[in-house]
Amino acid sequence: MTPGHVVLLALKASLFFMVLAVGLRARASDMTFLLRHPSLLIRSIVSMHVVMPLLVLWSALGFELHPAVKVGLIALALSPVPPMLPKRTSLAQGHASYTVGLLTMTAVLSTFFVPLALWTLGMLLHTHLFLPPHVVFVLVGFSILLPLASGIVIRRFAPEIADRAAKPVSIVASVILVLAVIPLVVDAWPWMRILIGNGTLVAIILLTVLGLGVGHLFGGPDPNTRSVLAIATATRHPAVAITIAAAVAPSHVISPSAIVLAPAAVLLALIVGAIASVPYLAWTQHQAVRRSRTSATSQERRRSADVSTHQGSPAGFHAHGRGEHHS
Repeated sequence: MTPGHVVLLALKASLFFMVLAVGLRARASDMTFLLRHPSLLIRSIVSMHVVMPLLVLWSALGFELHPAVKVGLIALALSPVPPMLPKRTSLAQGHASYTVGLLTMTAVLSTFFVPLALWTLGMLLHTHLFLPPHVVFVLVGFSILLPLASGIVIRRFAPEIADRAAKPVSIVASVILVLAVIPLVVDAWPWMRILIGNGTLVAIILLTVLGLGVGHLFGGPDPNTRSVLAIATATRHPAVAITIAAAVAPSHVISPSAIVLAPAAVLLALIVGAIASVPYLAWTQHQAVRRSRTSATSQERRRSADVSTHQGSPAGFHAHGRGEHHS
């Protein structure tokens, strides 16, 4: 086994354990959350799988980007949400049940959506683009659905074990992810340097900001669902994106060099996008703290008003008077 295979195996293991930790804290009903909220489901699909791909197509046509960057950005836009979504949305105080439901539904829907979207893109480019549904299902099944369901089953039958194991599993997943990503970035850096320029960074940052804005808008009035959909719209599954980019390889409209550089473009877009979304995460955390303080202040005022009302009522006055007379 080569060092490259070890790194990829570690990366897959980290994503598996990351989602397993989420499942250890979740309930089975969380997986079907969006089925009970059809309006939010429709808005989520439109935000992630209609508006965002259209924005990426616009950027691909409007910017003089390297063909590999165009392939990478389109592949990301067609992919489901990544396994690390729950960790990022927890930083933004996002709705936990919605996060699990979105993770589940996009994984399931991507089995049909990704091949359909590639076929549609092939029609527009007058070329043959095809990715078998079972390939997508295996990817999202092993990286999202299997660990999520496993964690939920463990919690159902051994809740105490699940509570104790969730945090350590999450920490282990994060450590493995860092150890796997560092050599991956170092190895891909020479290729990523080729892609930087001609507005590449500007395009990625712009798409990240637009994705956050679109998701925030479509998330509805609840700030906890807005933050989840914003991050989900701007961030996608890297393994599925790289697989989609490879599926474009037979196309005669894409140069061979673009196919070789496409995985590096996906990695570059993920890194720059993650950095560009930091201000949004900080802002949502600040807003969550403000809401929490406002709610606590309101509750304290209501309690004070209730006490004052009780003391000023006739019953409270007579009871106080009887206490003085008795003494």
